[in-house]
Amino acid sequence: MGIQQTSEHAMSEKEMVAAAESALEDIARVREHVGSVIFGQEAVVERSLLAILAGGHGLLVGVPGLAKTKLVAALGTVLGLDSGRVQFTPDLMPSDIIGTEVMDQDASGRRSFRFVRGPIFAQLLMADEINRASPRTQSALLQAMQEYHVTVAGERNDLPKPFHVLATQNPLEQEGTYPLPEAQLDRFLMQIDVTYPELDAERRILTETTGTEDAEATPVITGERLREIQMLIRRMPVTEKVVDAILSLVRSARPGSGNAETDRHVSWGPGPRAGQALMLCTRARALYEGRLAPSVDDVLALAHPVLQHRMALNFAARAEGISMHDVIDSLVAAARGD
Repeated sequence: MGIQQTSEHAMSEKEMVAAAESALEDIARVREHVGSVIFGQEAVVERSLLAILAGGHGLLVGVPGLAKTKLVAALGTVLGLDSGRVQFTPDLMPSDIIGTEVMDQDASGRRSFRFVRGPIFAQLLMADEINRASPRTQSALLQAMQEYHVTVAGERNDLPKPFHVLATQNPLEQEGTYPLPEAQLDRFLMQIDVTYPELDAERRILTETTGTEDAEATPVITGERLREIQMLIRRMPVTEKVVDAILSLVRSARPGSGNAETDRHVSWGPGPRAGQALMLCTRARALYEGRLAPSVDDVLALAHPVLQHRMALNFAARAEGISMHDVIDSLVAAARGD
């Protein structure tokens, strides 16, 4: 899933509250600054921030021209992260992402190899149109997203901390694309659907981005402060009721679990990593909204971005025109008791 591990230290309730209040102030400022650059995509901004606050990676899916690239650039600036960008193309090689060894020669004629780091050595990596590259190149990201290091010529090279990948994928123009394998999709904490803006937001885009000056993001926090907030999120308490809701939702999405809707329409469902993702994301969402503990509503609100890329529809569902959103909607409705 690509979640960075942090050491656990006991915190008193008073210390937890004080740390949470401080984090709330920083998160509010981050939201404000990103919102001054990205218009009308509140849900997308929220989920992208949640993915980073929870310590994971995000996959942004949407048609071209919806400011996905601009959003990632703004997040990198506002969060104080060293950013890198890779435009994925069919001829992109793994070494173009990870880096390569080159031979150096000193004044005495002595030769040695030196590792030249690729763009993956950034705290926030933008992987643009990730499904345009070959499976071999896509898999070059796999170890990095999960293990937070890459291996070149048998040598381990650790990535910066924090390290996050925000990848974009175009749902259209499927010719010349290579669908991401299930193992790589599962490394993304959330799939974030980027839709068209509302009328008022699009009007603001037209008036504010076509003049002589364009709003620019400014740093609000640092990468070190982000890591502190990520550690705080991992310490937030989760009640048994919320844990039970996560387990019930994830298990109901698996065929053979007793859910008739799932059995009819799903060929395979989410594994335990989906439950881990929900545990972290519900904590991050609670803090994002000013609460010290997640609720069942947080779990259900995050069902779509956490589950949709970890499930597959069967032939019968596709023949009936059933979408993954329809299936998850029914699971959420059942969890609510509707």
